[in-house]
Amino acid sequence: MRYFLELSYNGTAYHGWQNQPNAISVQEVIEKGLSTLLAEDMAIVGAGRTDAGVHASQMFAHFDTEKDINETDLAYKLNSFLPKDIAIHDVFKVKPEAHTRFDALSRTYLYRISLSKNVFNFNSAYYVKQPLDVEKMNQASKILLHYKDFQCFSKSKTDVKTYYCDVVQADWFFKDGELHFVVKANRFLRNMVRAIVGTMVNIGLGKIEVGDLHQIIQSKNRSEAGFSVPAHALYLTKIEYPEDIKL
Repeated sequence: MRYFLELSYNGTAYHGWQNQPNAISVQEVIEKGLSTLLAEDMAIVGAGRTDAGVHASQMFAHFDTEKDINETDLAYKLNSFLPKDIAIHDVFKVKPEAHTRFDALSRTYLYRISLSKNVFNFNSAYYVKQPLDVEKMNQASKILLHYKDFQCFSKSKTDVKTYYCDVVQADWFFKDGELHFVVKANRFLRNMVRAIVGTMVNIGLGKIEVGDLHQIIQSKNRSEAGFSVPAHALYLTKIEYPEDIKL
């Protein structure tokens, strides 16, 4: 049978989601816990690959086992095994062919910017000292909705077959004294959100004009876009699947 795990994690201590040869990952820690509880070597497949330091308030992974498990009991026991920065919220049975990565309809990310020095959010939001023109940043974010090829925001060394992404939401808004950016798409490229935010910050600072974003995207050149903002303020917040994926 195939099962989905719904989980969240604080990515500060991890070298991203995916297993790494010489660094600890979220995937590795969960696999060790599952292997111990089920008394067999377990491998899980995640819905995406968050980079080092990036967080997730909602992430999904799937695993296969021939054992008949109690989902609620497994979630409880797995949480007891896992460190405090990884939490399992649900375990549920899905169709045998269901896939956390390929069946995802959309993914939503949040980026948090602190507009003032705050001793309580320096490790969860990116502090920008200079004033930002948020109206211009929102104008620029709407330009993203008119394009599909986002190679300019992707890491140059990547193994993807296409740079096409269908961005359906991109908004800047104020919340709890911070400036938040929410972006939703069917898929994202490596480093894409952080590169988009860095480019938007440059627009907000007046370093580049709103209209320049057209040329940047059309260039398909990473060096034309802005800097990558720090990972510690990026959160994967929602992944949507077809409703009939569960058994």
